[in-house]
Amino acid sequence: MPAIGWRAAVVAAALFGALVSAAYAADAPLTLDEAIRLAVERSRLLSAKDSAAEASREMAVAAGRLPDPVLKIGLDNLPINGPDQFSTTRDFMTQRRIGFTQDLTRADKRHLRTERYEREAEKSVAEKAAASAAIQRDTAMAWLALSYAESMATAVSEQTAQAKLEVQAAEAAYRAGRGTQADLLNARSALVTFDDRASEIRSRITDATIKLARRVGDAAQRPLADRPATTAIPLDPATLEIQLAKHPDIAVLNKQEEIGATEAKLARADKKADWSVEVAFQQRGPAYSNMVSLGVSVPLHWNQKNLQDREVASKLALVEQAKAERDDALLERVAEVRALINEWHTSRERRIRYEGDLVPLAQSRAAALLAAYRGGKAALADVLAARNAELTVRLEALQLEAQGAQLWAQLNYVFPQEGGPAPHSDARVNKDSK
Repeated sequence: MPAIGWRAAVVAAALFGALVSAAYAADAPLTLDEAIRLAVERSRLLSAKDSAAEASREMAVAAGRLPDPVLKIGLDNLPINGPDQFSTTRDFMTQRRIGFTQDLTRADKRHLRTERYEREAEKSVAEKAAASAAIQRDTAMAWLALSYAESMATAVSEQTAQAKLEVQAAEAAYRAGRGTQADLLNARSALVTFDDRASEIRSRITDATIKLARRVGDAAQRPLADRPATTAIPLDPATLEIQLAKHPDIAVLNKQEEIGATEAKLARADKKADWSVEVAFQQRGPAYSNMVSLGVSVPLHWNQKNLQDREVASKLALVEQAKAERDDALLERVAEVRALINEWHTSRERRIRYEGDLVPLAQSRAAALLAAYRGGKAALADVLAARNAELTVRLEALQLEAQGAQLWAQLNYVFPQEGGPAPHSDARVNKDSK
């Protein structure tokens, strides 16, 4: 085969493979982990935090350098009247001047200014971790909400299909004279009730899809994969305060305290004045000598009690403010997470009760009444009421499971997925479930 033919075949094969891969990716179920990965990759907020950190690092380099020298050009003692009016050479006092001034900022001050911006960069990194945890949590909650809404839609669809069969059976019985008009109306009414519930669930699916698409884009239109297990959380109630002390939100407040401490050090350093030096060359008329001037400027901190000391006290007060806010935020976070863990335990216990007792009982009751109806020992209204009660219990069980999954998402993504404590299982609830 000619070389061109081989190349065309290779290109065609590559294009075909790419199309097949794209088609597979488009149809592949969207897992929770993939949704979170897509949300993190698409987030502009995380890019903004990266830019903020980079900006602070750049400023840290600039803050460690001496200020730029100031060029000074001037004309001194120019006559404005008399025989030498506006002459730059005839009067002995007139001189053309050029020079520069350099502020000599102390090395310790420049180091502290650099340190301050480095702490700002670290704060931006901590804010990025906090934002990442929030994105992962919100994405997981949206994914789980959509998944459970679809499960509810399936449950309603099954009951709707059964209700349609019961309407057909009621119509046939009514035409044959074996059933009453009341039975027919009851069957139709039950079908309308199921259709109404289906509309409500469809609306819930649409809302959940919109929220998920906010995070993952077009991937929200793909079918969802199976739900992950929600039987473990990455938090141990016994060491909760120690674990949450490393939370990104607390880390942000820690960095704010460090920034305040650096500013307090810088305020103390400002009590020692910076010098500035000035050098100038003055050119006079040809009949006179040129001159050079040298100068040193030193600020006089003669009122430190009401200026520099006040500034130091202000910065120290801000440090105490940051500490107090950090401590209060940690206590608040611990209380919130403890409440979430308690709700998670309770929801799991209730879900086990529904799945183990209430749902099977409702299904058995509906099946028993259907058998009795077929044997002429029960009314159709009783069968329809049992069907409705069974659906209600199934939806309540799914709703409880969905609430537990939402709580699991909030607890599982307290820390960003790539970090944080190892998962901690609830041995007590697991034992109960067994």
